Amino acid sequence: MQIIVDKERRTPIYWQIADQIKEKIISGQLPDGSVLPSERAFAQMLGVHRNTIIKAYAALKDEELVESVRGVGYQVSYESSDFYEPDVRKRVNWSAMIKDEYQDMERTFDDIFQRSADANNISFSTGLPPAVYEEANLAADFVAILNEQGGKPSFLTPYQGDLELRQRVISYLRTKGIKAGLNQVQILSETNQALDFIVTTLLKEGDKVIIEEPVSPDVYRVIRLAGCKAVTVPVDEDGMVCDHLEALIESHRPKFIYVNSSYHDPTGNILSVERRKKLLEISNRYRLPIVEEDAASELSFEDVTLPTLKAMDRSDNVIYIYSFSLTFVPGLSMAFVVAPEKLIKSLSYLVSIRMMTLDWITQKLLAKYITSGKFYENARRITGLNRERRDLMCEYLDRLVPLGLSYQKPRGGVYVWCRLPAGVDGKEVAAMCMQRGISVVPGDIFFPNKNGGRDHIRLNYSFETKARIRLGMENMIEIITELASGRN
Repeated sequence: MQIIVDKERRTPIYWQIADQIKEKIISGQLPDGSVLPSERAFAQMLGVHRNTIIKAYAALKDEELVESVRGVGYQVSYESSDFYEPDVRKRVNWSAMIKDEYQDMERTFDDIFQRSADANNISFSTGLPPAVYEEANLAADFVAILNEQGGKPSFLTPYQGDLELRQRVISYLRTKGIKAGLNQVQILSETNQALDFIVTTLLKEGDKVIIEEPVSPDVYRVIRLAGCKAVTVPVDEDGMVCDHLEALIESHRPKFIYVNSSYHDPTGNILSVERRKKLLEISNRYRLPIVEEDAASELSFEDVTLPTLKAMDRSDNVIYIYSFSLTFVPGLSMAFVVAPEKLIKSLSYLVSIRMMTLDWITQKLLAKYITSGKFYENARRITGLNRERRDLMCEYLDRLVPLGLSYQKPRGGVYVWCRLPAGVDGKEVAAMCMQRGISVVPGDIFFPNKNGGRDHIRLNYSFETKARIRLGMENMIEIITELASGRN
């Protein structure tokens, strides 16, 4: 098939290719059922990038001129009687319209998370707390909040967040050794939104950020979608490894360092005091901000808790993100950012652009529970339940240790990071578990460049009941035992 590409023309190359193939299909040179060259072979033939061919074929698929057939590739599926119908000819080429980064993204993590909404699915993937708030009491409290407003449009909360909640947050921060004023706190819906807004406010396209590895996909995807690059640093049992951090800073000139300081996702590890001090020293030396995410620090199973980086910070270099997603009502998400007043003003401005208002009734409910002490009481209950469920899950994991599975028992938080027996692939475990209605997250998802983690899985123990944990773990043990036996 002869296709002529003119790189001097202003018409995008994939359009040139798609238009010429389209002409050949309509004229009958490529009859219905004709198989087109593979993406890679066609790209080599024309001397273009494979993505160019993918876009060209996608454009033809959008016009229903070709289809992709498993085991065959792309083949012509043109019916002349349909082509000149107005609804077909005027159809938008969505594949060309949508940015590449939003079409080619990794969907595995999101797909696993979405399956958690299925009541029949046992979720070892969802980072949600156990349900300790009674539904009847919640309903009564919602009604009381609505009645307290007296018909006032309280849903139009300030862009910085509800004043009462910010006041309660300031009191809450004091329990963590953090001093902040009203103008240093920004209320937001969740951790992902907080990081997204910080990235939007601080980074330009092409900027670099130092992050941990492994790391939650939510972190590196936000950075990539902003057109920026994540520079990864390994994590061990004491958190982010700082030995070569200064060399990376000198080489890459990052705009900030991101760190998940307590009960890190996915490893469950805690950043040691020595490394917290080291990070702050580096931050001061290079005048480099640190973004500290701290959603799980409340969920400590030990008497000793470490001070946050923000509490140790004397230079106001740390941007602190806290989320109530692990300590409040499942599904009612609320977070806040503590930062210098200048940055908070910028974040509030971004809220005014992107959102009409923040979730006002959840803000009111959370403020009510912090004021009454119910939040603290239930956070302690959640921690106790998490400890029991961790112990139960670890009892099952211990049965796999003779096969070569290893893990570090978490001292808090909600996740267990497991190294699988030799030769067992995390994706295979996740796929077989899914067939039995159990969701687990394969480890490679937590490596931005997919260069590690194939021998790991991440398990969550906070969400499911003990009975469902037993059922899910019995099944998972069978799967891993079968896979490990097959590799020996």
